[in-house]
Amino acid sequence: MDMNIKLDYQDEKLDASLDVKLKRIKEITQESSDLLINDVTVSGIKCSLLCCEGMLSTSTITQLVLVPLTNLKITCKNSEELLEHINKNMLLSVDRPLADNYADVIRLINSGFAVLITHGSKQALAFGVQGYNTRGIDEPSSDQNVTGAHDGFTETVRTNMSLVRRRMKSPFMKFELFIMGKKSHTDLCLCYMTDRVSKELLGRIKKSLKQIDLETILSSGYIIPFLEEKKPSIFDSVSVTERPDVLCSKLLEGRVALMIDGTPFVVVIPGLFSENFQTMDDYNCKPYYAAFIRWIKYAAFFIALLLPGVYVSIAVYYPEFLNRTLLLLLAQAEENAPLSLITESFIVLLMYEIIKEAGVRLPKAIGGAVSIVAGIIIGDAAVDSGLISTPMLTIIAISVISGFVVPDLSYQITVFRFLFLLSGGIFGLFGISLLGALMLFNVCSTEDYDYPLTSPISPFKPRSMRDIITRVGFRKMQHGNFTVEKIK
Repeated sequence: MDMNIKLDYQDEKLDASLDVKLKRIKEITQESSDLLINDVTVSGIKCSLLCCEGMLSTSTITQLVLVPLTNLKITCKNSEELLEHINKNMLLSVDRPLADNYADVIRLINSGFAVLITHGSKQALAFGVQGYNTRGIDEPSSDQNVTGAHDGFTETVRTNMSLVRRRMKSPFMKFELFIMGKKSHTDLCLCYMTDRVSKELLGRIKKSLKQIDLETILSSGYIIPFLEEKKPSIFDSVSVTERPDVLCSKLLEGRVALMIDGTPFVVVIPGLFSENFQTMDDYNCKPYYAAFIRWIKYAAFFIALLLPGVYVSIAVYYPEFLNRTLLLLLAQAEENAPLSLITESFIVLLMYEIIKEAGVRLPKAIGGAVSIVAGIIIGDAAVDSGLISTPMLTIIAISVISGFVVPDLSYQITVFRFLFLLSGGIFGLFGISLLGALMLFNVCSTEDYDYPLTSPISPFKPRSMRDIITRVGFRKMQHGNFTVEKIK
């Protein structure tokens, strides 16, 4: 019987009888404890006000809905006239959707609306009185800036919409709200600038979203696979951001954003590889300093990715590349080490990933203690005991710290650091070159909706290099905004 209820009520229209409607709603919700039913007589007509406990503001519903309804004294022939009078002549709430089926009634109740059903009417009137607890607007945890704005997206999609609207007051800024997920009924919002976005891109994104047939959507990771090309790719062809200012800059370039209720990470389509090295702080300082910091990030990316593999490769296969003093120091350090260089570096990297994961997943107080203890054990005891050489620990530490400079690529750096290490340890610099070429080919071939991941570097657009290789001032930048272009 429970399965029949879940499958049948989706297209079932509301009954006219109040008792029948209440009975059916109780069956569908299986008399859940958070469903509140308040019977009331309004102008001589039997009514019921339905809501979900904890999803609405008690003071708001009392002042805007309960008091006006109980004091309402009009002459109505039937319940249809009563609902029409309340909807058209009484401003009880700004948002007052009508529902004529049980699916919409249940969704509205669970979304924080107060739903009024009457005896004799096959429609229900809902009032937007949401007041559930939400997290306040705080600084983004994953993309912090020094001189930029310090507000970030929250888990509430309508709050996120307001953060964007505060910055983009243009009438061309458009939001499209819709619902996905058979069980979760998650609110999603598509954001774009109507005068900048490609109509073809927007249509293809909407077509991809219509192909999603998930029962529940809890985070952006549920949606992203449906917005990417099916062929395997190392780097993500879509990006995510927690910052409203960053999102607005992407929308001005003709991108499309997707907000998902329940997560503070907004999906941006399409994503570009070069934007992993850009921050809002780059546009709040002098151009020469922004260019300097940007090149440091490029160098840090290659150091984090290649340094352990290149070190092992040169030390094992090409010691003539090192000068005599450095070679003697490395030989002396590795003389008493019981493990080979590749095994030693692999173990140190693996231990670092274990420590990092433990520090991330544990509570903050314990996570800090784990980092301290692990640093003492690996950094001091392991070296003193001779299990790990000092140069190897230094190389791994430099590589790991360099990876922190580009946090958006941490997943790719973590995996390919191991692969480059194995390639260099087994095949030398030839193995590193071969793996690097394969990685480069994959990156250059990655595209999303015909928009290349490597744009504007490949295909090369000289004018766009003003914000890639360097960062020109706004006096020059204002005469030609960069817009992402598709493959022709």
